[in-house]
Amino acid sequence: MSPIVDAYQNGTLKHHDSGSSLFEIEDSDLSRLLDKRRPLNIERKRSFDERSFSDMSISSPPRQFYRNSENSSRVFDNFGTLYSSGMSGVSTPRSISCVDAHPIVAEAWVALQRSIVHFRGQPVGTIAALDHSSEELNYDQVFVRDFVPSALAFLMNGEPEIVKNFLLKTLRLQSWEKKVDQFTLGAGVMPASFKVLHDPVKNYETIIADFGECAIGRVAPIDSGFWWIILLRAYTKSTGDTSLAELPECQRGIRLILTLCLSEAFDTFPTLLCADGCCMIDRRMGVYGYPIEIQALFFMALRCALNLLKNDDEGKECADRISKRLHALSYHMRSYFWLDIKQLNDIYRYKTEEYSHTAVNKFNVMPDSLPDWVFDFMPTRGGYFIGNVSPARMDFRWFCLGNCIAILSSLATPEQASAIMDLIESRWEELVGEMPLKICYPAMESHEWRIVTGCDPKNTGWSYHNGGSWPVLLWLLTAACIKSGRPQLARRATELAEARLLKDHWPEYYDGKLGRYAGKQARKNQTWSIAGYLVAKMMLEDPSHLGMISLEEDKQMKPQMKRSASWMC
Repeated sequence: MSPIVDAYQNGTLKHHDSGSSLFEIEDSDLSRLLDKRRPLNIERKRSFDERSFSDMSISSPPRQFYRNSENSSRVFDNFGTLYSSGMSGVSTPRSISCVDAHPIVAEAWVALQRSIVHFRGQPVGTIAALDHSSEELNYDQVFVRDFVPSALAFLMNGEPEIVKNFLLKTLRLQSWEKKVDQFTLGAGVMPASFKVLHDPVKNYETIIADFGECAIGRVAPIDSGFWWIILLRAYTKSTGDTSLAELPECQRGIRLILTLCLSEAFDTFPTLLCADGCCMIDRRMGVYGYPIEIQALFFMALRCALNLLKNDDEGKECADRISKRLHALSYHMRSYFWLDIKQLNDIYRYKTEEYSHTAVNKFNVMPDSLPDWVFDFMPTRGGYFIGNVSPARMDFRWFCLGNCIAILSSLATPEQASAIMDLIESRWEELVGEMPLKICYPAMESHEWRIVTGCDPKNTGWSYHNGGSWPVLLWLLTAACIKSGRPQLARRATELAEARLLKDHWPEYYDGKLGRYAGKQARKNQTWSIAGYLVAKMMLEDPSHLGMISLEEDKQMKPQMKRSASWMC
């Protein structure tokens, strides 16, 4: 049984037994440490090669939003339209001027504002979805991964308070004992989500957290800790305020997350071994093993942690371990996960049952296991990081999040990043279609769907995680396009999204090969669909925002690799 904790004003804790992982957090526990703020040194730097973005200029005046000084809960645009700010205590938006001043921007901000969750008067996150037409399930909770695009939107709009509060509250959740049945999870595990509960009788609020004990399949969220580190770095980069990251509690939180990932075991690879359903794809989808999404997030979190750790004894020891792992991980991913037409042809000609250090087919992959679709999908120019590599198994599916994060973290070399963009452009109909963006491609159908998903009725072909189109991925595509010097692709995808999202009430995902239909079980007013669109728009307007979510290439980690034909002009 997990304890319930009552937090008294003097800070003492009273434990009770309960069937839920539930406890309370005093607002002053960590935030009081930030009362004496350091002077901010805000300097926004581009984290990509300096390029001309004059092609993004607009001829029409930008749409502006103004807050009525008499009533801060009302927002007016320059056409005199009144928007209610709902229940938010955050001044959103302060001012917006977008690339094409699309009218749904105002609606998106109002919807994002209504999704804000408060804990004892402070904004601490955004709810997953505000769809009262469907059963809430866990869509009424604040998910760590779901909040990331919301947090970026607030940071880009100059409103860091909610992001700071979120980081502190989830840090407190990490510190509590976590059990699934009789098994205790590692100290560094971050929650998948949390929910604020209000007791109307006592007029008191508590927080209930889910570390995987309530999740589908009871899988702990490996990606939550990585997203937390990435978001902490984004907050620090955006505000110039290092005091939050330098808190002893934050430093300890970073080290606890990394201790889980860097511990010695029986692994012969630098990649992380994972169970199915441990990330954004949180249902059985055959991503067990070494999925690209987790490996890319792992790489990015390691690099962010290097920037955040203090230069003390504990920080130095952790940084040394990170550096060693980064070198091994970058080599492994760039060498064995990368696929272009030359590598595909090499695998097609592989010999099997090779033994010794000179083996070419190091994972003993059977050439007959190559799926037919990949030969037609692979363009002459282009490439991508495949979904999974493990002994005798390669998952050749395209996964959007992993490839975009690979670009943003510089796991992908500049040549590989360009090749990924070439692939997206060449296979636009398959990967983008009528609604950006396919979470994976292609979908599993018939016998393969039955075997791999266990006949999952939610993940039927071209739906949900199985080839569905997810609008939230628009912000990742936009960031990757800007970093790779292809902003025109991001604008093209954004225009597609704008034509449907508001009219369809911001669905969670779309179904069909082209993403033509709102998902059969998709929640409406999905917060990260809203926030993902806003982040994409703001990055296109001001590409310097990319600096908070992008990392430059580390030349020391770049291995000597022979370029394939797909990398050459």
